[in-house]
Amino acid sequence: MKTITKYILLFVTLFVGSASAQQYKVGSKVKPFAANDQHGKAYKFDSKTRFLLLSLDMSTGKKANKVLHAKGAAYFPKKKAAYVANIHGMPGIGRMFAFRKMKKYAHRIIYGDDKDLMTPFPTQKDKVTVLKLDSKGKILKVSYWDPKKNNVEAYLK
Repeated sequence: MKTITKYILLFVTLFVGSASAQQYKVGSKVKPFAANDQHGKAYKFDSKTRFLLLSLDMSTGKKANKVLHAKGAAYFPKKKAAYVANIHGMPGIGRMFAFRKMKKYAHRIIYGDDKDLMTPFPTQKDKVTVLKLDSKGKILKVSYWDPKKNNVEAYLK
């Protein structure tokens, strides 16, 4: 019985250790990914991206979209930035309404519809994660933007 308990503890320790090792942090390299935007256009993360913004919940995403829409369609390309909205787990009926609304936004919204894509990104409640990247996709800085309180410009420098 003691042997089984030791193996279970070892497994749990290894699993928890490997799960936390997967979390992106300063110095980590963001794995390349591909997804579609709100217009069905393909997006591929590449070395040209200097800022990656991630909205990980619907409430924060709505606030961020309001601010980013006002910046216009040229804002992200000019800043070499991309915005990813977590839609993984959104129910079908919710998608129908949300997708229709997202098509009206001027800025590009990349759909994060894969749990494995979204899981490694660090999060803070009610904030957009902002990653500053080098030319190889390595994270130089992790910040958290509150779209209700702060100007996004301060995070994209």
